[in-house]
Amino acid sequence: MKELISYKHIEICQDEQIVLKDVNLTISSGEMVYLLGRVGSGKSSFMKTIYGELPLEGTYAMALDYNLLKLRRREIPYLRRKVGVVFQDFQLLSDRNVEDNLMFVLKATGWKDKRAMKSNIHDVLHQVGMAEKAYKMPYQLSGGEQQRVVIARALLNAPGLILADEPTGNLDPETGKGIMDLLYSISQAGMTVIMSTHNPAWPEQYPGRKLQFADGKIAEV
Repeated sequence: MKELISYKHIEICQDEQIVLKDVNLTISSGEMVYLLGRVGSGKSSFMKTIYGELPLEGTYAMALDYNLLKLRRREIPYLRRKVGVVFQDFQLLSDRNVEDNLMFVLKATGWKDKRAMKSNIHDVLHQVGMAEKAYKMPYQLSGGEQQRVVIARALLNAPGLILADEPTGNLDPETGKGIMDLLYSISQAGMTVIMSTHNPAWPEQYPGRKLQFADGKIAEV
């Protein structure tokens, strides 16, 4: 398996406060990785370092072939194209339909060919079971349907990994299970999924690697 993320003796700060210290870990392609821990334990901060949102310091930090310790501003958009992010609160544009939400992302990431863009959008919506909802507005969708669109959006640029920050946090248990089925199937197909969760049932139902965040440290469970 290919090594996607490797941190050695890394320190992560936010607002000049040390959030995580002496982080040492490696994550490889095809892994399903759960980030566990209380609110404020550093799970979101860790994920933000992977796509260049938060700086880090230390000995060695590579993500998707980018040296995060020497990451240039102009490299950040290219790094972010390799990372699909699934947010708890969806962050869909409310003034346009599902297809136009996804079209906006493709245009923003440099796509030009209209036919190829429409084909890609159809493919990812089909993958998440939302092909029939392309012309619906976000307010016409349930929470679970909106989250499926968000996952489709994350898949648009065929990323190296998916980061899912509490993707089932705002959903009822049954809807959340549908989202987990989808994320786990994506992982089983060979894509790395890194997911933060407060739900202890998910790692039991959908086996994966568990990382515990506590007291400024990350430990294997």
